[in-house]
Amino acid sequence: MKMKRLLLPLVMLALTVTAFATDISGAWKGTAQTPNGTIERTFNFKVDGNKLTGDTSSEMFGKSTIEDGKIDGDNISFTITVNVQGNEGKVNYKGKVKGDEIDFTVEIPAVNRTVEYIAKRVTEAKP
Repeated sequence: MKMKRLLLPLVMLALTVTAFATDISGAWKGTAQTPNGTIERTFNFKVDGNKLTGDTSSEMFGKSTIEDGKIDGDNISFTITVNVQGNEGKVNYKGKVKGDEIDFTVEIPAVNRTVEYIAKRVTEAKP
């Protein structure tokens, strides 16, 4: 009987811990290899519970606001709108957080292409 009383709180604790969203707040820098060369993008994430907001920027596509951002454990997803030569298009990000790294699969529906990004947390250098 004592074992059952101990087991229930442990199970509840495990379920509670897995329900929390991973905190990825802050700056991240990502790179992707494409047929046109390396693309870099900076991500500035803000987390509020399971909601992900913020913005991203790149030299090639400028600044974009994160839309429909969600965090579920170590899985994240969001959409941005990019402007290419006056044409706007949605870009869908899905990623898996692994410590200070996020592996993204990026879907670009307008050109029927998928790109893999690896983003790393930006840490400020200590003086």
